[in-house]
Amino acid sequence: MPKKSKKKATAKKAAAKKAATKKKTSRKKANRPAAKAQPLPRPTITADEKLFLLFKDDYHARQIFDFLQANTVGELEQFTPRQIVARLSKPIEDAVERIRHKLAEKNRYLSGDEAYFRTRLSRLNIESP
Repeated sequence: MPKKSKKKATAKKAAAKKAATKKKTSRKKANRPAAKAQPLPRPTITADEKLFLLFKDDYHARQIFDFLQANTVGELEQFTPRQIVARLSKPIEDAVERIRHKLAEKNRYLSGDEAYFRTRLSRLNIESP
C-alpha cells in the first residue's frame, strides 16, 4: 500500500508544478509591453504620379478615375474605398429610383416591388384630386 500513496503524492507534486509554471508564464505575458505596430514601407512612387500611366492596362480603373476626376495618385488617396463606392453607386441608385417612379405612374412595378408601388400609388391618388 505505501507504493500507491507515493504515486499519489508524486502526481500531486507534478500537478502543482504545472499550475505554478502556468501562473508564472501568464504573469510574464501580462507584464510584457504591447508589440509596436510595424511602420509602413516607404512609397515607391510619388503622389504626383499620373494614374493613367500607372493603370494603363486597366480600363475599368481608369473609368473610375475619370468619374472621380482624379488625375494623380495624391488626388486618389484623398478618397476612402467606401467613398469611392458610394460616389460610383449614387447615379445608379438615382436611376433605379426614377425607373420605379415612372413605372408606378403607369401602374406597373418591378419584381418584388409591390410595397413601393402601393405607397407611390396612394401618394399619387392623394395628390391628384
